Amino acid sequence: MRLTKNPLLLAALVLAVLAAAAALWSGTSWYAAAQDSDADFARSRDDAVSAARQGVQNLNTLDYRKIDEGLANWEESATGALLEQLKGGRDAFKKSVGEAKTVTTAKVFSAALTELNEREGKANVMVAVRITVTPAEGKPQAKQSRMLGELTRTPDGWKLSALAQAPVGNTGSPAGN
Repeated sequence: MRLTKNPLLLAALVLAVLAAAAALWSGTSWYAAAQDSDADFARSRDDAVSAARQGVQNLNTLDYRKIDEGLANWEESATGALLEQLKGGRDAFKKSVGEAKTVTTAKVFSAALTELNEREGKANVMVAVRITVTPAEGKPQAKQSRMLGELTRTPDGWKLSALAQAPVGNTGSPAGN
């Protein structure tokens, strides 16, 4: 039987060839994407930003009624010198917050990496956050803040290794000088 005499057989053969070509292209594209170092870099960047957002929120949230839980969240979000600083001041801070009976909450508005060194497992981040402090008596007070942080990749993921307020105001020289 000749293909030209049976149009259904010819159509089936053409469809089979097209399906094989599509499967080959799809498999090759998937393999290339899986091996792409840019994808790994983007994944690492996204993981670091996510950890920074959560870490800054954790380190700026504390309820005196759940102080041990809050301080445990702080320590879970930190590593290195920052973690040691948190552990070293834990008792004094616990006493201070317990006496003041404050509830502090944070909401992160945005976060961006300013530097990522994938090879060394280090990153720098800037985070915009609103921190609301509710005293035992009185109205909640909210302030917006920019924070600069350093992240270090650990076996448990990215964690904050330093955190500080970003400088505010004119830090450069005046225009025209």
